[in-house]
Amino acid sequence: MARLLLGVSGGIAAYKALELARLATLAGHGVRVVMTATASRFVGAASFEGIVGAPVLSSEFERDPMRGAFPGEEQAGHDPIGHLELAGRCDAFLVAPASANTISKLAAGAADSMLTTSFLACTAPRLVAPAMNDRMYADAATEANLETLRARGIEVIEPGEGQLASRGEFGRGRLPDPAELLARVEAALPGGSRPWDGLRVLVTAGGTREPIDPVRFIGNRSSGRMGIAIAAAAARRGAEVTLIAANVALPEPPGVRRIDVETAAELSEAAAAEFPRTQILLMAAAPADFRPTSAAGEKMKRADGLELVLEPTADILAGLAAARSEGQTIVGFAAEHGGDALGRAREKRARKGVDMIVLNDVSNPAIGFESSDNAVTLVDAEGETEVAIASKDAIAEAILDRTDLLRQKAGGPVR
Repeated sequence: MARLLLGVSGGIAAYKALELARLATLAGHGVRVVMTATASRFVGAASFEGIVGAPVLSSEFERDPMRGAFPGEEQAGHDPIGHLELAGRCDAFLVAPASANTISKLAAGAADSMLTTSFLACTAPRLVAPAMNDRMYADAATEANLETLRARGIEVIEPGEGQLASRGEFGRGRLPDPAELLARVEAALPGGSRPWDGLRVLVTAGGTREPIDPVRFIGNRSSGRMGIAIAAAAARRGAEVTLIAANVALPEPPGVRRIDVETAAELSEAAAAEFPRTQILLMAAAPADFRPTSAAGEKMKRADGLELVLEPTADILAGLAAARSEGQTIVGFAAEHGGDALGRAREKRARKGVDMIVLNDVSNPAIGFESSDNAVTLVDAEGETEVAIASKDAIAEAILDRTDLLRQKAGGPVR
């Protein structure tokens, strides 16, 4: 667990900071929040306090009921100076959103609020995420202030481009998505601060395509969203993550190494090459079970008809499990559709020789392919654990929590 200090300044994008605080807390970090007076006109302190489980501070003269401690820590035996204690204890300090006014103050070294005084006193990695109207962002004063911060070793997370808060306006100035912000903060943490620092994790995602001719293929409806969420969650925990993406249109999470493949054979080859140096494998991809025995070199004509002869593809997961070394943890996935899905998942875990199967019943349209939510059952040697419907980010964290417990029980190093 890392101690993250989140500074929230005034701007409509402050609502995204609530989701950032939620994701960071969900990932196991202790989060404290400091706000400017203007920020409280956009979001309330009570919302942050409910999410992180700690009081929000806005004035450097305000007494901190937690005496500078982060959630999960013991409090000091005295009342320390609030802005110095929070800044001294944190492992990273992110200001998001960082308004043009706050950026100006940080560049000038002003100390007129809890946020600015804490920022000035902080020696941990510091990051700012500007969010404002595109004309304000492009102004020479803002550019100069950001360059000043960069020159001091402060990381500037560039805003995105898109629709802005002002009606009808479009341009650069949008605060990045909370998941991206969290990934950037975690990447800046000192080594050893995150629970999976030093672990090598291999994640597969998406669905393979087996060619019939140059334009047709046999495939499935897997989008790769669950695998992407798992890769992002593992990276947030500090792991060195490799993602093998089979026909995935989504971008890889920040800090994740990506290998693109198309067919089951390519997925098998890439996984076999990466697996020996991997400590945790999460096989979320959906490889085709069958492929045409041969693919036509030209597009087949409708008038000629179509007759396919199929052959089975290699059982990638079972093959990797058979070649596993001591200390490796393997998690497989099973997309089932009705019937005795749980029984089939139990049988699959035993037959494949893996530590856990993540069962996803895709007969429920609310959690089917392309959905942003999911609900799974985690099947391992000790029994089953149901994870109720939630975002795929939350499901990914639950999968990794159980994976971590299994590997520790098997004698893997505790992180």
